[in-house]
Amino acid sequence: MKKASLALMTILLIVIAVGCSSTNSGNIVNSGTQQKEDIELKYLMWGNQGHMDVYSKLIDGFKQENPGIQVVMESVPFAEYQQKISVLAAGRTLPDIAWVSERMIPQFKANGILADVSEFKNDADFKLDDYIPSTLDLFRDGEQLLGLPFSTPPVVMFYNKTLFDQAKLIDPNMLASEGKWTWEQFEQSAKAISSSDAKNRIYGANFFRDWKTWAILSSYSWSNGSGPFNTDLTAFTWNDQYGLETFDMLGRMMFTDQSHPKAGEQVSFDAGNVGMFFDNYSYVSKAREITNFEWSIAPMPSGTLGSVPMLGQAGYTLFKDSEHPEEAKQLLKYFASQTGMEATATYFVPPRTSVLHSDVFLNQPNNPPVEHIIQAVIDEMPKARMLPGHIRWQDIDNAVLQGFDRLFGRSGSTQENLAKMQTEVDAILK
Repeated sequence: MKKASLALMTILLIVIAVGCSSTNSGNIVNSGTQQKEDIELKYLMWGNQGHMDVYSKLIDGFKQENPGIQVVMESVPFAEYQQKISVLAAGRTLPDIAWVSERMIPQFKANGILADVSEFKNDADFKLDDYIPSTLDLFRDGEQLLGLPFSTPPVVMFYNKTLFDQAKLIDPNMLASEGKWTWEQFEQSAKAISSSDAKNRIYGANFFRDWKTWAILSSYSWSNGSGPFNTDLTAFTWNDQYGLETFDMLGRMMFTDQSHPKAGEQVSFDAGNVGMFFDNYSYVSKAREITNFEWSIAPMPSGTLGSVPMLGQAGYTLFKDSEHPEEAKQLLKYFASQTGMEATATYFVPPRTSVLHSDVFLNQPNNPPVEHIIQAVIDEMPKARMLPGHIRWQDIDNAVLQGFDRLFGRSGSTQENLAKMQTEVDAILK
């Protein structure tokens, strides 16, 4: 009798345990008559809290449409991001989907870690042909498509219209529409806006977001038919007339006219003490918060060949080692769809034509006037250029930054500085 009671108690405990597991609201989902654990996708980015808030809402929408798929989002500072991906690749612990920038693509292609998503072109609902074709070039590798862009911002000039009005200067957009917004005019305007008043120090212009964004100065050379590198990035070519003029312009503005801050000075456009500031259009998300002066955006100044802004690009990519490749593709499609891109258009210049020309992008609250966005962004995108990528870009970047450090410290002549940069960079490229 005791044995029978013990057996009955054991059966009851097993039934209770099975019942509890079947009603658990944690990571078990029903699929017809079968049950399976939730799939977890890892998503890596370098965005700020505002970006993460947008993606949190997108992820919630994705999970509603795809029950049983969880998404874990992580943000890593941009300065550490490429190294982080390399470490994760070495440890075979890459995320399922991640952001990548144009500077990272060559290394990741060479490492063979990116997954092919060319099949998206056969998905009629996804509408890959809605993408501006040139925005996909960075991600092409032969017949493969190794990612999708979500942001294609040209560098624009943010300007303090209040300071322009106080200096009685003509609006840069008006000058640009008349073909008169040149580098010479830019330098004159910067000098006119500047004020050395200790209590109200105003600088006419600033090229540097964090004293490392030297690449923006490529626009001067490009607009005159030259550039820091040749097309396939096998040689440093800034040691020419237009490289010399670029460095001399910056040196003149910093040390002679004092219309540009010196290295290390903490100034910011949104504080109102800079007349003109160069950055990707994405900076508009911060500029929208400005309330103490009137501002807008304008195209880059023109050289002999017109204006040529630098183009930045960021995209989504999948990795080959994903344990859930099909689910990762579903998430990528959701992020990169028209709906997903409309959600991120508050921060990013969309590569989808349907979104780029929509009110969702053009009429964000506190945006610059629509006509200025068209002139400085949409009309300039076909002219924009991207610095060619290289597997050793970080080494190249450091060598060029050392050249700028010599400029900032007034160490040697411009000719000597550029010659040394050429020697150092060419040694890396070889």
